[in-house]
Amino acid sequence: MFKSSFALASASAVLALAFLSPAQAAPDEEAAKALMKANDCTKCHAVDKTKKGPALKKIAEKYKGKADGQAKLVTNFTTAPMVKLADGTEEKHKVVDTKDQKELKNLADWILAQ
Repeated sequence: MFKSSFALASASAVLALAFLSPAQAAPDEEAAKALMKANDCTKCHAVDKTKKGPALKKIAEKYKGKADGQAKLVTNFTTAPMVKLADGTEEKHKVVDTKDQKELKNLADWILAQ
């Protein structure tokens, strides 16, 4: 009786672990900061204060927890949409100079982690 209960419990545990999604790796902060620096993103954005553009923490609040948050940020980096600046004026957002989707997603994930 004890053996079958133990076997059933073990099998249940294995099945439960099999259905868990793997943990997402933490974003590479140094790579994200390097990409931001190379593209002059820090001219308009800071982590925790508003400059010409919103603070990264404010951007993270807007998109964090949304299924399409990462995709929306990557789209913003790559399509030059019109954005409203802190002073109320509008201009085209600069396109991040990389075609590497891994780099773009890492940058988005790092922003979302703020």
